[in-house]
Amino acid sequence: MRSQIYESCILHARFLPKAHRFLYRIFMLSLDLDELPEVHRRHRLLSINRGNLFSLREADFLPLTEPLHHPSPEPTCNHNGYKLPAAPNLKERVFAYLRAHDIDAAPDSRVQLITLPRMLGYRFNPVSFYFIRSATNEPIAAITEVTNTFHEMKPFLLRPETLTPDGFKFRVPKNFYVSPFTDVDVEFDFRLRLPADRLAIQIDDYIDGARTLTTSLTGPSVPLTDRALAWFLVKYPLLTLRVIVLIHWHALRLWIKRVPWFSKGARPDKQTDLYRPHQSITRH
Repeated sequence: MRSQIYESCILHARFLPKAHRFLYRIFMLSLDLDELPEVHRRHRLLSINRGNLFSLREADFLPLTEPLHHPSPEPTCNHNGYKLPAAPNLKERVFAYLRAHDIDAAPDSRVQLITLPRMLGYRFNPVSFYFIRSATNEPIAAITEVTNTFHEMKPFLLRPETLTPDGFKFRVPKNFYVSPFTDVDVEFDFRLRLPADRLAIQIDDYIDGARTLTTSLTGPSVPLTDRALAWFLVKYPLLTLRVIVLIHWHALRLWIKRVPWFSKGARPDKQTDLYRPHQSITRH
């Protein structure tokens, strides 16, 4: 099977206005969406669309039937605020999203989803990555789906023209509230190498041309087996809960360092093209 696991290191380093750095380890599932039924049948500890110790629910991703909040007018940024046809199958939703952005993918194209699983039903997924390839393994596009602690979700599309020999590279206005210590009108700089035996992803923040923050996700692949999942249960207990606890712990440390803080509801007009908006920006 092409589906596997990436055991990864996350590096998060802030340069401005004050330095702050942390490094920790996680694991992420790397699932070929054509293999989801087989993944469900083969594994006792991992289920698809059903509860288990580890699970993945397709409804957690790309909620295209829901309206976008503050959609941008440019068709290359979103699907203009119109709801797309309902598709319970995640691969179909990925293809619908690509078609809405004038990108064609043949039905036999592959979609590789790299994401955190639910653990004992609990879900918190700061970022998921979709790599779309042709049947002959030629890269077509990529999607980075970012979720904040308010459970708002925003997909960023890396189009075919952003592909370089080193992978996908693209800088785009964020217009999304991810951290209270970073304003919404900075730029995301994506560098996504095509995953194979290793995962290598980097996302930087830029303000007025200066890099203020870098986040990298790197690590080797291991086979997706029940034995590996059982070992990771011991090695990374309560993984998804640990992620959200670490986010708040480092937020406290930044607050103690008196890093400037930005209110979620302060600039609702700058928070665009997102799903499931929080009431702090919908009440304006």
